Amino acid sequence: MEENLDINNKVNNEKSDNITKSNSEEIREPRSEGDTNTVSNNSNPQRNSDSKDNLKNDIDTPVKPVIKPKKELPIEKKPFQEFINIHLIPALVEEINIRGLKVNNINLTNTNRPIAGDKCWVINCEIKDTCNFWLSFEKEDISSLKSISLSKPNQKPSIIESFLIDEKRITLKLIISRVLQRLNGQKLIGVN
Repeated sequence: MEENLDINNKVNNEKSDNITKSNSEEIREPRSEGDTNTVSNNSNPQRNSDSKDNLKNDIDTPVKPVIKPKKELPIEKKPFQEFINIHLIPALVEEINIRGLKVNNINLTNTNRPIAGDKCWVINCEIKDTCNFWLSFEKEDISSLKSISLSKPNQKPSIIESFLIDEKRITLKLIISRVLQRLNGQKLIGVN
């Protein structure tokens, strides 16, 4: 009986050796277009991980992001005082000069609004021998509530009119055109 056990053990050992050998042998798998790829089954785990890393590096190569040029902010989005002093006032003076009139004085101040007396940002403009106007902004924001007051030279304004109340998007051109429209409507700069 011991002989039978020895024979069984020998057969079992041979089988396990064959299984181990077959697991460690290289297996060839055909690839497309006639290429072959050698894959080892547990024979060299380091080589498998290296090839996976190489494959992963080829696939995961970072793509350089496309750098878009920075868009400059529209002038209407610039800080209030910068917009008024650098863009609105010079453009307004230029448009008034084009119509053959001369601006004696124009400035932005945080002062009392004519007639109402509440404190707000006011552009005060004096056009030589023609008129004065006050364009008021309730807050330091071009989208805030606005009003305009007009008067003949050396007179005080008597009416405050709302200004650009229905407009959702306020632009430099819109402000200038509406100021000129109001001045023209009062027959202060040109003929209707």
